[in-house]
Amino acid sequence: MSSTTNAPGIDHRPDESQAWEIGRGVHGDPFAILGRFEVEGGSIVRVYRPGAHSATVVDAAGRELGQLEQFGPEEFYSGFVPGLTAQTPYHMRYTHKDEAWEEEDPYRFGPILGEQDVYLLAEGNHYRMYEKLGAHPMDNGGVKGTAFAVWAPNARRVSVVGNFNSWDGRRSVMRKRHECGVWELFIPHIGKGEIYKYEVIGPDGAMQPLKADPVGFRQELAPSTASVVQGLVQHEWKDQAFQSHSAGWQNREKPIAIYEVHLGSWQRGSENRFLDYDEIAEKLATYVEEMGFTHVELMPVSEHPFYGSWGYQPIGMFSPSSRYGSPEGFARLVDTMHQKGIGVLVDWVPGHFPTDSHGPGLFDGRPIYEHPNPNRGFHKDWNTLIYDYGRPEVKNYLVANGLYWLDQFHIDGLRIDAVASMLYLDYSRNDGEWEPNIHGGRENLEAMAFLKDTNERVGEYFPKASTHAEESTAFPDVSRPTYAGGLGFHFKWNMGWMHDTLHYMQEDPINRRYHHHHMTFGMVYAYSENFVLPISHDEVVYGKGSMIEKMPGDEWQKFANLRAYYGFMWTHPGKKLLFMGQEFGQWREWNHDQSLDWHLVEEEGSRHKGLQTLVRDLNRMYREIPALHELDCEPAGFEWVDTANVEQSILAYARKDRAGRTVLIVCNFTPVPRHDYRVGVSKAGTWTERLNTDAEVYGGSNVGNMGGKEAEEHSVHGRPYSISLSLPPLGTIVMVHED
Repeated sequence: MSSTTNAPGIDHRPDESQAWEIGRGVHGDPFAILGRFEVEGGSIVRVYRPGAHSATVVDAAGRELGQLEQFGPEEFYSGFVPGLTAQTPYHMRYTHKDEAWEEEDPYRFGPILGEQDVYLLAEGNHYRMYEKLGAHPMDNGGVKGTAFAVWAPNARRVSVVGNFNSWDGRRSVMRKRHECGVWELFIPHIGKGEIYKYEVIGPDGAMQPLKADPVGFRQELAPSTASVVQGLVQHEWKDQAFQSHSAGWQNREKPIAIYEVHLGSWQRGSENRFLDYDEIAEKLATYVEEMGFTHVELMPVSEHPFYGSWGYQPIGMFSPSSRYGSPEGFARLVDTMHQKGIGVLVDWVPGHFPTDSHGPGLFDGRPIYEHPNPNRGFHKDWNTLIYDYGRPEVKNYLVANGLYWLDQFHIDGLRIDAVASMLYLDYSRNDGEWEPNIHGGRENLEAMAFLKDTNERVGEYFPKASTHAEESTAFPDVSRPTYAGGLGFHFKWNMGWMHDTLHYMQEDPINRRYHHHHMTFGMVYAYSENFVLPISHDEVVYGKGSMIEKMPGDEWQKFANLRAYYGFMWTHPGKKLLFMGQEFGQWREWNHDQSLDWHLVEEEGSRHKGLQTLVRDLNRMYREIPALHELDCEPAGFEWVDTANVEQSILAYARKDRAGRTVLIVCNFTPVPRHDYRVGVSKAGTWTERLNTDAEVYGGSNVGNMGGKEAEEHSVHGRPYSISLSLPPLGTIVMVHED
């Protein structure tokens, strides 16, 4: 051993006050004190290692290069080691009583972030920030370990804590990159599976609650709240065939029929346990394929501490929920969907986050993720915090998170939740609880800029992907391109259509004559946006009743009403969305704590099975007939034939494709069959009955038109021809011209 702690002319000891700050865990720049410092003839080495009674520098072969001297606080060691240069790898040997062990010195490793990373993070334009922030297992100069990086610009000190350092915040204090407010540290010899949090001392010197990683890629299973070292997802994708033909899926001329799913309650295993991602994948993909839906939309999969929030209060924006397995398991689920030809949308929640102490709120002792003004940074309705969209780093964090799901998990689109709450400064606020924008208006200009930026970046980096807005007001141009003054979404949920038509369907048929306009009004604004017609989870919770329970009448009439309504919905302009369980008429409201009632469709010939078969056939018809989807968002694709028969609650309308091929739809919303009912058509020849919601196979009474009708030269409804139809009770029929 070459002990050189008292080498002549070399003062290896730091200022004693700084050594004590290291020992107390309050020094904000440990790399200025700890690690290796090259000087003439060798290097000064300083370490702080609680639990060690001696510290010796050794080389890669284990030869002792120099024993360090205890200085200042206990377990702080310093010394000059001759011949030790920046090119010489070294590690430490420690002893405690009769025990000896060797460790790498985390303070001998250089910075993690490159100059370009620092520049982009400071600017707020690092759209692949998830490749740098978070916890990334890596090889650093031949040493395996994990690189940690976290944004905390106001903190005095940030440490990584976990089982690997006995949750002692003095041992793994991070380096601050002052240019961008990010703290970083490479910790040797820890890898995937290690749990960790950040211990943060705020600007006033107060210790904050331990924080989960805002860019953590995995979290402990709730109710535990630590982050888990994971790194970016490792999966060998097999969806190349799907990717090669998915380019037009955001095209508004394509058929889009979405099945909305909550992964924790679609199906469950024995003893009501969650199915994991792999168990769900094949079952769900097979079912969705058989049912003819083009997409699944997954309610938020980002980690969320409160299961009853259904994912809409996430802490863990980069972490697929551990309730169902690993990130690789989620990747396999998406891959399985793609191999069945099914697109995957995820609900994305950039509008707010919960106040749980381990979350981003007051992350470094000050509001950095949330807006500092409570009138803009706090949701009274949901007791949640609102992001500060005007802060470049926060906007960067959110935009990069949206891109992360598209990039790492091959997601095909984002459905952005609660857009209205983001767009309006006075959303759910009384007078005096909000301040107008710089123009005196109520619009949140920063949130608008964030949404536009998100949509533009999605279009730039993932041109095959789509974005969908759940926006419940008449905010203009939500689904118009940003270059045309819009927000840039591809589609918007049509909440007005949903509310109006459900109101109508819940009326007793004898009263529907007084509410006829609820079924027709949607066409007044149908082309103001690119609309999705949503029957979502929100309509079957909180005492609203299931879809089948909303329908009036006895059991037969309930099912007939719902079949007629679905027939109207699938033939009405707009893309389709249906929440799980509503395709077979589950009686009870959705309950996130148990599986859907699949036993209802196990009996062949049941009305539930009939309704499920109808939805399958509606999807197939919708996909196969261009007139039902090609001009969903163009006025040329629709015309009313008859809206005047208010007394009998009958509607007739036509759908067209670009080639002029026509489909006639007639809806009878009373329980009275109408025979010899004449409807005007524009073409002579045969009109085939392609679908009848009253067919016996669907559970109906089988009133129909014997497969089709010949048009007669008898002018009705301002058209030169007409066909005489039998309209089933509480039924919708679809007639296709044989051209």
